[in-house]
Amino acid sequence: MLKIYNIKEKQEFLREVAILTQKEWGKKTNSEEEFEAKINKKTSKIINNFDNPLYCKLILLDDDILIGFISIFPTDGDERKDLSPWYATMYVKEDFRGKGYSKLLNNAILEEARKRGFKKLYLKTDLINYYEKFGAIFLDTLNNGEKLYYFNLEEV
Repeated sequence: MLKIYNIKEKQEFLREVAILTQKEWGKKTNSEEEFEAKINKKTSKIINNFDNPLYCKLILLDDDILIGFISIFPTDGDERKDLSPWYATMYVKEDFRGKGYSKLLNNAILEEARKRGFKKLYLKTDLINYYEKFGAIFLDTLNNGEKLYYFNLEEV
């Protein structure tokens, strides 16, 4: 059965999420030891942010199988530190793509942001015409070429 959880409730998935995050967005490592150090650092960062109101990581499970995850971060990169909070790390495992799971994750993180009282949630991406279908509004092009969007949580 499909269900979305805050990773605080399902900490047995911390390592798997950290590994997937590192493989998708992390810098290449030169050794297994370096890779493990990055995984440990990512896992600790998630745990250390459990009570941060500007941080959240939701996971989508089918029974005990991780399908994907999504996050809210206080900041996302160096380009626009003046904006907060950020919609980040939407990820669906390759075997589960094309089945609408990203929409489930998107809706869950927007609802979580509303519950936390946020009016806007910012997003940066190099994907073209992807997040608009979820209600993201184009704001600007960043210096690194990524597009900056936001979700108006009072309307979406």
